[in-house]
Amino acid sequence: MTEQGDRWTAEQVLALAPDVASRKAGGRLGGAGPWSQTGGSASGAVWGLCKGSGSKPYRTVVDLTGPAYKCSCPSRKFPCKHALGLLLLWAAEGLGEPGEAPDWAGEWLAERAAKAVRPAAGAAKPVDEEAARRRAERRAARVGAGVTELEQRLSDLLRGGLAGQEQAGYAAWEETAARMVDAQAPGLAARVRELGTIPSCGTGWPARMLEEAALLHLLDRAWLGVSGLPEPLAATVRNRVGIPGASGEGEVVRDRWLVLAQYDSVSADGRLTTRRIWLHGLGSGRPALVLDFGPPGRPPGLALPVGLVLEAEARFRPGSAGLRADLGERFAAAMPCARVPAGVSTEAALEAYGAALREDPWLESWPVVLGPVIPIPGELGWQLADAEGTSALPVALTGGRSRSGLWQLAALSGGGPVTVFGECGHRGFTPLTAWQPHTADPVPLL
Repeated sequence: MTEQGDRWTAEQVLALAPDVASRKAGGRLGGAGPWSQTGGSASGAVWGLCKGSGSKPYRTVVDLTGPAYKCSCPSRKFPCKHALGLLLLWAAEGLGEPGEAPDWAGEWLAERAAKAVRPAAGAAKPVDEEAARRRAERRAARVGAGVTELEQRLSDLLRGGLAGQEQAGYAAWEETAARMVDAQAPGLAARVRELGTIPSCGTGWPARMLEEAALLHLLDRAWLGVSGLPEPLAATVRNRVGIPGASGEGEVVRDRWLVLAQYDSVSADGRLTTRRIWLHGLGSGRPALVLDFGPPGRPPGLALPVGLVLEAEARFRPGSAGLRADLGERFAAAMPCARVPAGVSTEAALEAYGAALREDPWLESWPVVLGPVIPIPGELGWQLADAEGTSALPVALTGGRSRSGLWQLAALSGGGPVTVFGECGHRGFTPLTAWQPHTADPVPLL
């Protein structure tokens, strides 16, 4: 707790802020002035009292193993400005020698520790396997009926041609998506909604719509023949259709996980914010994708700043090429990583994506650390070229990402080689994080 190398950077703290206003307000509380009775524990918690507008100071405590936050202020933002300010103070100056938490902080930390062991106690509850089997059969029948209806809809689309889709509008596709929801196939519903938005996406939409329709048809046929597929592929099909695995399924991997990237996307109707967090197991070498979701008007609760390492268990869900994982028990406070992850060539990146497609044909992209590569602007688009000059990957700005991140990458490179993490897919490589040359400091590409 007292060594500078064990503390987070200010950038990593501010990455936790739920919005710009919280970032600014937290920055103003990052000095020692408003704080008293600050301290920290060897197990990874920090606390303090922050003077506010009232007579009583706000009680603020942060569990760094989460991270998780508790503050007596009335704010509904997590973390609030007081938690951000406390973390900034800790990051800049430290909070002295580790000590015992005061009662008000210790009670909350003890509650969190107790909650962490409750799932294990409830895991032994008996399961009515026969009832579960009947429910699964009923749902499979509903999904099958929905798939048959969707196949008819795709056949009508191809018979009538794509030319009229721009004028037809989105309503018919939304109705089809609603039918998939009724059939208990939310994964199909999401793909149908995405298909319906393509005609309004500009030049080249007919080719993209045909591609997506073909992938949707492939998923339909896979579901209708799912009983004859190898189990890993069958699990992927169930996952893509929207049928989750049973609670407790999947391989559990304990490792030190490096946070490679974190970014949010908002659904087309604005109702849901999805946070994607990419992790890399420093021991296992395994990539992991953790998803968290936020309701309208609120960001997702889970935030893991890029460049931190957390020792934790990750349970990998069956299907999806072994990427999707849920974080379980964490064993230590998250700390900055002292080294840059090893990169691969652009050819190796394509090979990795191709291998993943054999397990999940609907996979949009695969996480890859490239390096050393050189960003090259061009009239026909940007490229990331191997430092040896043997091959390159086109840069794709998917998910509504702006070009400012590319110029940020070029500035970091200065014409020289850099290490870049991103998503390698059929449209190209989307850079998400870069590391400054000669340092281990990551830079999220906005």
